[in-house]
Amino acid sequence: MERVKVSEQDIINALCLYIADKKGLPPQEVEIELMYDDKYGFSAEAYAGGRKQILITANMIEALRFWLDTQMDIDPVAPGIELVLDDEEGIIALVK
Repeated sequence: MERVKVSEQDIINALCLYIADKKGLPPQEVEIELMYDDKYGFSAEAYAGGRKQILITANMIEALRFWLDTQMDIDPVAPGIELVLDDEEGIIALVK
């Protein structure tokens, strides 16, 4: 499999689908804010059902694997996923 770049918007979409699936909500009711901190790395805030949840890097990778499986029809176990902070594109993921 060649290397696939996942855009910041697709990461947000993946997180929305993941949280919606976990909480039994429509994806439209989930809001996501991606974050990066030099000390803590990648994270995201999810707002769903009137509650805020902090997602760490491992949760984000799990959400991307869910998205690869359900939306992209790619085996979610095989690829390695790396989150990257790009100066021009924001937070992206590289799927190997």
